[in-house]
Amino acid sequence: MTQKETKEVLKEESMKRREMRQKENNMVKKIVTIVLSAVVLISVVAGFAFYKYWQNGLQPLNPKDHDMVQVEIPLGTSNKQIGNILEKSDVIKSGLVFNYYVKANNISDFKGGFYQMSPDMKLVDIAKMLQQGGSDEPTALADGRITIPEGSSLYQIAEIMEKNTDVKVDEFIDAAKNPKLFDKLYESYPELLESVKDAKDVRYRLEGYLFPASYNYYKENGVDDLITQMVKRSAEVMAQRKADIAASKLTVQELLTLASLVEKEGVELEDRQNIAQVFLNRIDEEMPLQSDISILYAMDEHKVHLSNKDTQVDSPYNLYTNKGYGPGPFNSPSEEAIDAVLHPKENDYIYFLADVSTHKVYFAKTYEEHLKLKEEYIDKQLEKK
Repeated sequence: MTQKETKEVLKEESMKRREMRQKENNMVKKIVTIVLSAVVLISVVAGFAFYKYWQNGLQPLNPKDHDMVQVEIPLGTSNKQIGNILEKSDVIKSGLVFNYYVKANNISDFKGGFYQMSPDMKLVDIAKMLQQGGSDEPTALADGRITIPEGSSLYQIAEIMEKNTDVKVDEFIDAAKNPKLFDKLYESYPELLESVKDAKDVRYRLEGYLFPASYNYYKENGVDDLITQMVKRSAEVMAQRKADIAASKLTVQELLTLASLVEKEGVELEDRQNIAQVFLNRIDEEMPLQSDISILYAMDEHKVHLSNKDTQVDSPYNLYTNKGYGPGPFNSPSEEAIDAVLHPKENDYIYFLADVSTHKVYFAKTYEEHLKLKEEYIDKQLEKK
């Protein structure tokens, strides 16, 4: 074989090797692509499956099952262990979801004890109950359990009662208005009820004093017992803040009134603290509080935007036309709202308004600033609708 022929053979073999490597590379790329696609697909499927599992685990185990179950949470039990106990007790769907739920929402300070729970309860309500604390000993299973959301009015509490027990709205209202029950409660909790005892023009004397929490209802004990539980819880909450209340120079009635407004006017803690200071500033300036919440309560209806005519409604609860605190609270405020009034954020604002679409609160020192904010965040939005 000549030298030229040898070169041709070598060249041809080299080309074949390159073609072979190219095929091998293409095959490897295909395999890698298939593997990666499979991994991505599996991840998507697994992610979707976990999302469905998570969303499902957040829901009550059985929304139609109101039967109570007694659950013991030993002192010092971890969140993971609590989740497992609740799942094994047939109260929740997933202990794993419960554990991650409380971590994701930074919920802690759970207390040991015996609790009465039902499969229709939401995780948020179970968590609040565990923070509230259970009994030291097992108790007779209740006939029902009601959970009062923060910011509920007395009438709304009555509606919750009717929905979850055999107690009708009117029956609950009548019990709450019963002067004999109030006198009995006053004997037990004089510091809590002293300032409301002599309040004038109140719609419901116990408005604001039925603390938002979860409570057991026993038919044999009646409605009075349930109302007593709620007032007792308010007394406990206020007793923990006795020194702060004294330092504030507010009566309990005034404190709960402002807290009930703050509860509805703000969502974030810092906003609530600023709003509380605005109200206190207006009180110091002898200006009406001018809270829309007072008008809605006075009118006994819900509206997103009030008219000038609405703000003139004839009622002692109208804090547009009446200076000061008015007759009393407009709902049952949360501990956070109460603390916002006791520990407001120092400012010299006189006005505020909230963008109802974003819940962002805007503050102003002058009426001119307030009008500009109103035009920007309220009036323009109304024009777009």
